[in-house]
Amino acid sequence: MTSHQPSPRPRPQPAAPPETPGRAGISWPLVAGLASLALLWPLTGLTGVGGTGAPRALGIVALTAVVWIGVVGFGRVPRPVATLTLTGLASGVVTLLVSTLFGGTGGTAGAAWTALPALAMDVGWGAVAGVAALGIQRARGVRAPQDGAR
Repeated sequence: MTSHQPSPRPRPQPAAPPETPGRAGISWPLVAGLASLALLWPLTGLTGVGGTGAPRALGIVALTAVVWIGVVGFGRVPRPVATLTLTGLASGVVTLLVSTLFGGTGGTAGAAWTALPALAMDVGWGAVAGVAALGIQRARGVRAPQDGAR
């Protein structure tokens, strides 16, 4: 009979399971978090931070763009254009809900027809921010998982 001797060294275990090919998903918590910046408008209006009128509006738009593009462009966020396009949509929905619930249209229902164009504009700005974030990722040489990445 032959006796079986265990090997003196343990076999190395893989550190992590290998990535499976397929679709890189959208990070919904990231979309929700970035879309929550839409709350800056009512918050600055209530607190008086940032002044009034165009300076306040431009400041909020610039801050939102810098945060969206910076977080997605300098992070390894997969599908940056889709992520920020959906973020734009979610941001627009948050804005419309806050406006509807708290009377952001001055209490008149006359501006209800602007909801769809406003959402379309938010989606468009999200897509533009996504293209900018993708450009930053490519310039940095970041290879975020994309659709069908293997």
